[in-house]
Amino acid sequence: MSYIRVNKQYVHLPYLYLAIIEAASLVFALALAYRVVERLNPASDFSGVPAAYIIFVVVLTCSSLAMGVYSSLVREGLVNMLLRTSVSFFLLSSTALFLIDLVTVETLFGQRLIFWSIVLATFVISIIRWIFIRVVDVKQVRRRVVFYGAGARAKKLLGELLPHSDSLAIDIFACVPSAQEDVQVTETLVLPEPQDWVEFVKKNEISEIVITPDDRRRTSGEAFPLSQFLDCKLMGIPSVYAQGFYEREMGLIDVQLLQPGWMLYSDGFNFSHSSLMAKRIFDLVLASVFLCLLWPFMLLTAIAVKLESKGPALYHQVRVGLNGKQFRIYKFRSMRQDAEKNGAVWAQKNDNRVTRVGAFIRNTRLDELPQIYNVLVGQMSFVGPRPERPEFVKSLSEQIPYYEMRHKVKPGLMGWAQLKYPYGASVEDAKNKLQYDLYYTKNHSFMMDILIMIQTVEIILLGKGVH
Repeated sequence: MSYIRVNKQYVHLPYLYLAIIEAASLVFALALAYRVVERLNPASDFSGVPAAYIIFVVVLTCSSLAMGVYSSLVREGLVNMLLRTSVSFFLLSSTALFLIDLVTVETLFGQRLIFWSIVLATFVISIIRWIFIRVVDVKQVRRRVVFYGAGARAKKLLGELLPHSDSLAIDIFACVPSAQEDVQVTETLVLPEPQDWVEFVKKNEISEIVITPDDRRRTSGEAFPLSQFLDCKLMGIPSVYAQGFYEREMGLIDVQLLQPGWMLYSDGFNFSHSSLMAKRIFDLVLASVFLCLLWPFMLLTAIAVKLESKGPALYHQVRVGLNGKQFRIYKFRSMRQDAEKNGAVWAQKNDNRVTRVGAFIRNTRLDELPQIYNVLVGQMSFVGPRPERPEFVKSLSEQIPYYEMRHKVKPGLMGWAQLKYPYGASVEDAKNKLQYDLYYTKNHSFMMDILIMIQTVEIILLGKGVH
């Protein structure tokens, strides 16, 4: 098995090994930086306390996540990896370490130590990530997958997975049609069903068998090789249904593959009272901290909006929240006062209704800051599906199956769909984003919320998904 599940999240083992190696390397880089500072300044009284090493590793790892380094390692190549690593360490990490020194009673780092530790960490980690890029491109370490099924479902799954096979590090070895199945995949991928599945997976170094027949009843008949698949599982080659495989690899739930029974009986869509309470406490604490830190920016934003155009600095809209309950969402106004004089419409790319100040506050997400109030009063969370307007919800619910499922969790300021899918303004875009919202609804956890918040930093810094 090339992945494990940690707190509802699938973690591919190569990235887990990379994280462990990087953590050890960061400890080494900080220890070496201490020695450098001591040689440059013998009077230095810094000591490598355990807290400093833990903070250093956590800050630099979070900065890498925030800049999307890990998700782009294989996809973007060496140059972009070096750029992302440099920005995450020299900009985000050094700033965070400096601020930590300001708020702590005893100085843990100091400017000189921060400089040398960042330089050494950048050098060491860049080499490790370069080696990782080289290794994951080697065919021998890629996972080889065989599909049991070659019909419409297998064809659709191939169409979704093949464009991402490099970044997912998987190879679709073959498709084996089930009994009396209408073959629709490319003929070059089709292989006849082997007499001995155990020998087949051994010979071809198969890592996983994906069950993809169009008719689920074919997985329970006499022709289904249940005994042989169990033998494969006992020797370490697991079998998985197409829905679970697609969810794990793509980080979304395919609406076309979705069945009500799977939602009811699968591992997910269950939230304990204690976890919901913990999330609420976290939201309250974080919202209070943000309000104390960001109120000067909110005041300046309100003044800028008022100076540029007539009308109130704030505006509100009705949105659909938890369990379909409606509430008012607040934002700084980024459009002209008469932007919706003819009714609600989708926001568009380069929308001419957006003012100059509005374009800036949208790019920097300053227009969303008033929603801290919505978080404080419990109408929203920091992380969750973005709330939609009732007019659009009614229309989308009629056109997209399972659309109402996204309202089973509290809406948020930031979400999984916003990380994974570009800004959309159509029914098709809403359907695609729903698949990520359903994945979040099924799998959300405290760890996932933290990862989403960290990675949203990249969205803000690079201005992704803004319209």
